[in-house]
Amino acid sequence: MDLLKIYNTDIKTNKMEEIKEFKKGAWINLVNPSESEIKRVCENINIQEDFIRDALDYEEKARIDQEDDDNTTLFIVDVPIIDKNEDNDIYTTMPLGMIVVRDDFFLTVSLKKNKVIEDFEKKKIKNFQTYMKTRFIFQILYLNSSYFLNYLKQINKETEIAEYILKNSMKNKELLKLLSLEKGLVYFTTSLKSNEIVMEKTMRGKIIKLYEEDEEILEDAITENRQAIEMAQIYSNILNGTMDAYASIISNNLNGVMKFLTSITIVLAVPTMISSFWGMNVGLPFQDSPFGFVSMILISVVLTLLVTWWLKKKDMLN
Repeated sequence: MDLLKIYNTDIKTNKMEEIKEFKKGAWINLVNPSESEIKRVCENINIQEDFIRDALDYEEKARIDQEDDDNTTLFIVDVPIIDKNEDNDIYTTMPLGMIVVRDDFFLTVSLKKNKVIEDFEKKKIKNFQTYMKTRFIFQILYLNSSYFLNYLKQINKETEIAEYILKNSMKNKELLKLLSLEKGLVYFTTSLKSNEIVMEKTMRGKIIKLYEEDEEILEDAITENRQAIEMAQIYSNILNGTMDAYASIISNNLNGVMKFLTSITIVLAVPTMISSFWGMNVGLPFQDSPFGFVSMILISVVLTLLVTWWLKKKDMLN
């Protein structure tokens, strides 16, 4: 699979197509590129390899970096992704690098494929041209915030489903699902706050040139991002409360089971104790009576019923 793709919007037809050469005004998309691909790109467009490598660091935080010598600007934001495993979908984030190379090229760099970039590749975004770099960045930021909101809604739905299942049966699988969703919300909240700092810094107009017709896109992106932060915090608080509630319920159920088992042990101990006494090789009442066995059974039953009644009265058998 080709991990290096180059796209260009024709100025005359305004249509985007994939090309093979590095053409001025093109968009270069790198997904987990190899060393040879990184070197090839850097040599052809004359930028430092560190700009690409920084965006490929999974632990890299959202930030802006500028290199005045070659007039190159690096934007790193966190994008939401869903990692698949055997049991659950894991909601997390990863860095996405956007590199403005002079007035010539625009690069996007990521470790994995993501919905944000795929929508641009599939031409789903209106008024998108590869050579309009400022607008391109703002469109990415806006779409990224929208995907955060969509994933947050999915998390909320999955939480409701897990809660419904847990009401009927306490399963470890569903509890682990809630724990995974809680971790996802923490990742989302942290990333959204970092993205907000990048967008606010961009909004001041000192990083890249702002065009009046594009500022509205950035303002909408900031608004969507703030809404996503609020939703993430609300869902996180609800999920924390839910987890605490189910932890208390599980503990209470366990205490109830232990109480019930203890009571049953006491009830069963009564006939066991009586049979143990009359099993001794010493003189005991009713040992010579032809009705001795029946008498002992009746005494055991009566005492067992009395102990059961007493434990029931003390709410030990519920």
